[in-house]
Amino acid sequence: MFRRLLPLLSALMLGLAGLGWGLWKLQRIFATERDDARASLHSRREALEQYALASLSQTLRDKLEAMRPTLELAAVDPLAPAEGLYLREREQQVLPRLALHDSGEDTPARDRYTRLRADTERPDEDEGPWLERLSLVREVQGALARGDGRATSRALLAFLQHRGQYVLASTRDVPGLLVVLETLADKADPVPELMRSLVREGFEDGQGGRLEGLQRLLLLKRSRFTRADFAFLRERVVTLSARTGTPVMDFEARTTELTTEPVPLPESLPGPVLVRAGWYLEPRGEGHVRGVAVVPQVLLESLTREMRERGLLGADGRVLLRGEEEVLPLASLNLDVETPVWEREEDALERRYRLKTGMVALCAGLALTIAGLAFLGQQRKYRFLELKSDFVATVSHELRTPLASIRLLAETLEWRLAQGVEARDYPARIIHEADGLGFLVENLLSFNRIDKGRWVPHLSRVRLDELVASLRRDLEGWSRVPVELTANVGERELLADPQLLRLLLANLARNACAYNTREPVRLHVETMPDGRVRFSDNGVGIPEAEWERIFGEFYRLSGQGREVPGSGLGLALCRRIMHLHGGTLRVAASSPEGTTFELTFPEQR
Repeated sequence: MFRRLLPLLSALMLGLAGLGWGLWKLQRIFATERDDARASLHSRREALEQYALASLSQTLRDKLEAMRPTLELAAVDPLAPAEGLYLREREQQVLPRLALHDSGEDTPARDRYTRLRADTERPDEDEGPWLERLSLVREVQGALARGDGRATSRALLAFLQHRGQYVLASTRDVPGLLVVLETLADKADPVPELMRSLVREGFEDGQGGRLEGLQRLLLLKRSRFTRADFAFLRERVVTLSARTGTPVMDFEARTTELTTEPVPLPESLPGPVLVRAGWYLEPRGEGHVRGVAVVPQVLLESLTREMRERGLLGADGRVLLRGEEEVLPLASLNLDVETPVWEREEDALERRYRLKTGMVALCAGLALTIAGLAFLGQQRKYRFLELKSDFVATVSHELRTPLASIRLLAETLEWRLAQGVEARDYPARIIHEADGLGFLVENLLSFNRIDKGRWVPHLSRVRLDELVASLRRDLEGWSRVPVELTANVGERELLADPQLLRLLLANLARNACAYNTREPVRLHVETMPDGRVRFSDNGVGIPEAEWERIFGEFYRLSGQGREVPGSGLGLALCRRIMHLHGGTLRVAASSPEGTTFELTFPEQR
């Protein structure tokens, strides 16, 4: 066959090669057009992204510069607002302000305040400055108790001068000052400006130094107190401020703004950076960083509006921040300018390219299909001629053998009758050969009718045990070797065409007898719990690679060195019969010990 197909195959290969080269060149032209158009779109996008980056960088720098006076004030004034500001000096975070409370659980400041109010504080003899301070506190309290304004002024002045001269522990200094100011507010009518300075503003001590007010002092010395002490002193300061008419709202705000953890930022910055957590930072020398809080999404939305107003973006365009890094250097910030117009242009460009590519592929596919169909058609033609020749030879042989046997038996019978010799078994042998011939003809006619769609099954309730009994009688009259047919079908009924099912079982049984080297031939029919029917034999078995091929038309297996009669239509006819009933037929298992076929019928309602 290959020699017959070689000229056609050569012509097809040459034609396909020429067509493929032409289509490849055409595809390269389409690809170049797409790449050029895409590069033009990308250059326009890159220009807008560079503009967006420059505009955003300038906005961030302007925002930080505008907040510079506020940042510098917050760095030195603990009462100044510092929300949205960042400052790091000498590797230490200054803003946002940290609580930095003492980690202890004791309350020494509160205990000392309580003792001072109860006049039970007893310092040790070696605590000279604190002993002097305590004496001055008692002088102020005594003068206020006597109502002596002049003595009170002298004692208060001496107390403040002592504070300017000696720096005591905050757990002593702050409670002492608090007690003095509370006593002054309780037992005198101090000048409001004086109380404001003492409680809040502070004042110059005349010696080039400065005495901080109580509010500022507590905020500055917050790291010297435990959390409980700080909360207690804060509450007392708020109460005192309210009694003396001193502003206190900013003091309360600053105490609530204190954070326990520093802002998680890298130790070193390569330059101005944008932090996704909401900061813009600029390093200023070794260990010095300043910054301002920003909302990247708000900045991008503002930038988008600006570009729309300038006509650089359409109404549905926007600017996005690419990347997943937490800290984004401003010099290499990745901005993505998205606009559906460009997306639509790219989509249209890609669609046109895909359409052209699809047309090229379609042409190639059609060419291959036509070539393949031509080759397959020619191959099927030669194959059909071979099958036709083989089938005619097989059927001729199958028909000639029983006809020759019938003629020989008939002539022998005639001779024996003429000679008067016993010839009792010859009619039965003639019938056997006629039955075989009839079965072959029935297979051919049935296959032809089903294959042409001219067989309409006449469905009725058929008992499976009756079909098995009919098969047993057929085998007794047909098989020349002993056959043991057993069944375990109960009272199972099938909705099927009785004639077709008898033909199906007969073909399975005759195949089992033909491809069998054992005596007796054992056949078994059983039903499964889910309604399937299995037909088993003890034949030579079927190789697994042949399980599907055996159901093809005119396909026959070898008989293990011996000639096996048949037309190659039996199993193909069986599968068509099952398909006609809406069911399936397959090989469930096979080995050298036998084969099991499985019949699956549709669910009966």
